[in-house]
Amino acid sequence: MSVINVMIADDHPLIVEGLASVLSRHGLRVVGSASEASAVVDTYASLHPDVLVLDLRFGDASIGGLDLLQTLMTRFPEARVAIYTQFDQDTVVREAYKRGAKAFVPKSTDPADLAQAILKIHQGETVFLPDIAARLAMLSVHGDQSPLARLQPREIEVFKLMAQGLTNVEIAERMNLSPKTISTTSQSIKDHLGIHRAADITLLAVKCGLIEP
Repeated sequence: MSVINVMIADDHPLIVEGLASVLSRHGLRVVGSASEASAVVDTYASLHPDVLVLDLRFGDASIGGLDLLQTLMTRFPEARVAIYTQFDQDTVVREAYKRGAKAFVPKSTDPADLAQAILKIHQGETVFLPDIAARLAMLSVHGDQSPLARLQPREIEVFKLMAQGLTNVEIAERMNLSPKTISTTSQSIKDHLGIHRAADITLLAVKCGLIEP
């Protein structure tokens, strides 16, 4: 059986070093890593690993973790990605799978579970740890109240910019739309979500993984 080559994308060197040690004991070989979000896609392209282990939060915050995952999967639809992060709110887990992740392993989990997940997704499986599967099932039963589920794609983009503190005029310039259109859209977003205070909008965006805190 050939060795499975793994790339780790995480901005904590100790985690990368520790994972490399753990994974090697399971017959996995870490061939490289990326410590900045902006370097993940290019590093992946140069290494062509069998599996990418991806955190969803980076210190450079050049791109959100979920957006990074989507960018990677758009360019490399065959990529096998295991999310390994402490940022494990239910809506983030669900969105990670929707955007192409094959496994979601919280950092609170035994690293051996990550090794097993890597082995399985390398064989073409999608892995749901028992706790993750139960949480996704509950989310399905009770419904998803996050902006990702309740807003249209353009509304989500406006919401993210609102959460970052941009004014309607600034958002209009960024999206090349009229201030009147943005004003109408932002009011619709607030009505749909039932929140109107800027602080609450930012808090919700952070909670759902749409912007970095």
